[in-house]
Amino acid sequence: MRQKGISLNIQSANDGDFSEDHVGTSAETPLRPDAFDMDDEEKIEKIENHFREIMTILGLDLTDDSLNGTPRRVAKMYVKEVFSGLNPKNRPHSRLFDNKYNYDQMLVEKDITFYSHCEHHFVPIYGKAHVAYFSSGKVIGLSKINRIVQYFSKRPQVQERLTVQIGKEMQRVLQTEDVGVVIDANHMCVASRGVGDTNSKTGTAYFSGKFKDENIKREFLNYINSK
Repeated sequence: MRQKGISLNIQSANDGDFSEDHVGTSAETPLRPDAFDMDDEEKIEKIENHFREIMTILGLDLTDDSLNGTPRRVAKMYVKEVFSGLNPKNRPHSRLFDNKYNYDQMLVEKDITFYSHCEHHFVPIYGKAHVAYFSSGKVIGLSKINRIVQYFSKRPQVQERLTVQIGKEMQRVLQTEDVGVVIDANHMCVASRGVGDTNSKTGTAYFSGKFKDENIKREFLNYINSK
């Protein structure tokens, strides 16, 4: 997709308008009310035990030196790394600064690399996020945009929800409606299983405020498609 550029007819994920495959999902990650009653160490211990059982059922010999530590490694990876974005305590704190330069044009942070996991098969989704906004009088440090993308990526996801969550968080943090988000991603659930298509990519977008104007939208897309 990136080779051909991202066009204006990219699938929009605004307002939870998700594709037919994801009817019933919402912009919020589905979490139980007791999701954080257990602390991280207790979760790691329980996941380790369950994953050890899965490996045993698969017929693997966990007395082997190479496999013996795998359940613990997987459990720590799930809780501390790849699904750490589920825990609200890890939400980035984005300090606002006055727009002292009176910069009134589009600001774009493009080609933000992210890694996530498909919530249907728990296999990787990875790609690039492109985020833009118009200041309403406040700005944030550029690295905070990357951190917002990473925070929402580090949870079981569908790409549509991820796009909306990033867009809405940018609106909330910056106190502006003028936000654009485009995500261009590879899905290993498509590439490594099922249809086995290793060449296709998926594109989603979130446009609000000024970004619903076709000229502004085109300017954004032209920029992220440039080298």
